[in-house]
Amino acid sequence: MKVTVFKSLSVTDHALSSDTNNIMKTKEKKLTQEQVTAILSRAHSIGLERVERLYKEKQEQSKTANHAPTLAPRITQKSISQTRRDIQDWKWSKQLATSPTEPKVYLLQDVFNDIAGDALLSSQMNNRREQTISAPSEMITPDDKKDEKLTKIIHEIPVFTDVLGHIWDSEWYGGSVVEQSVDKGVKKATLINRRNTVPATGRFYPDTSMNNYIEYRDTKEFGKWILEFNSDHIGLLDKLVPYALFKKFALSCWSELCEIYGIPPRVMKTETRDPEMLDRAEAMMRDVGASAWFIIDNTEDFDFAKGVNTNGDVFNNLINLCNNEISMFVSGAVIGQDTKNGNESKEKISIALLDRLVDADKRMTEMYMNSIVIPSWIRIGWIPPTASRFRFQTVEDTDKLWAFTKDLLPYKDVDNDFIEEKFGIKVKDKPANFQ
Repeated sequence: MKVTVFKSLSVTDHALSSDTNNIMKTKEKKLTQEQVTAILSRAHSIGLERVERLYKEKQEQSKTANHAPTLAPRITQKSISQTRRDIQDWKWSKQLATSPTEPKVYLLQDVFNDIAGDALLSSQMNNRREQTISAPSEMITPDDKKDEKLTKIIHEIPVFTDVLGHIWDSEWYGGSVVEQSVDKGVKKATLINRRNTVPATGRFYPDTSMNNYIEYRDTKEFGKWILEFNSDHIGLLDKLVPYALFKKFALSCWSELCEIYGIPPRVMKTETRDPEMLDRAEAMMRDVGASAWFIIDNTEDFDFAKGVNTNGDVFNNLINLCNNEISMFVSGAVIGQDTKNGNESKEKISIALLDRLVDADKRMTEMYMNSIVIPSWIRIGWIPPTASRFRFQTVEDTDKLWAFTKDLLPYKDVDNDFIEEKFGIKVKDKPANFQ
């Protein structure tokens, strides 16, 4: 680094000496030797300041070339209970998360992660999520023109789509704290485990069972390497917890019904006051299984009771209710599931409602990108300083545009480049026919 500085200094001195010769040779400007010396002295100081600034910039670049995370490595890994959760567990975790004294969200996040395994809920959420993060985006200059260079730069950042995903997840899980780092030249964005962060207080707990914490918003890395996307609520998944838990309960009960359906209960009468006879009868009832024979005492009686006469409609109805509520909340409608009552017009309206929700997700993502992500990438040197802003490209309805274009052709001349750009059809003008 010192060699670079001295080299820069020598180049600057050479340029300044060249300027001296030019000034001394200039006859049109009648300058005294003192004026020339003063000008050169000031130019020399400006050159030194420029070299010093370049040196500091190179120092900062060398520091950001490799930047290790500070919060993520401090997390103490904990085993998470895999027992079936119920409404009582949810209520207790919610009470702990909203405590006015020292809230913690690790139990509530465990509930969220549990219900996120539901197939329908996961599918509905991924549908909205993928439509947001896969939408075409660009950087726009202050005069509303596309910044081609900067658009290419941000799209080539490896963590670009990961950051978009963390932004979208923040509304559903209550917040996302992301720590950016550079490991051997590879840019990374690590999501800090939501069990260890409390957005309401801005605290990071390395060990959720202890009360030791770090005020992550007061660290020097916050706003540069540490980004926070705070939803200001405990998460939209909280509204879906009861439906997901009821659905799990109904599925469990229905599976038990399937095991015993068609098998009549067996009843055996024996002398319950005789421990030996009672133990023998219990062992026989347990071991008989599907055998067609058994041995009983002449004082005992064996009979078959009436079996279950239901086919599980009550469980099916509860599951369908929960599925519909989940779909209505996530997608705004039940899309492509109810083939009995479904029709084309209903599906079109449902898809239009989903598109409005996706547009709202995009507006939220744009706000976070322009207010938090882009400034942080400028500070850490991932992108050059810019006044451009991030936005998603407007998706055009090509079918409707094609219909308008066809109706317009008999009356107006439509540019060939426009047709090729919008519809991908290479066209050219017909030759004139004078016959």
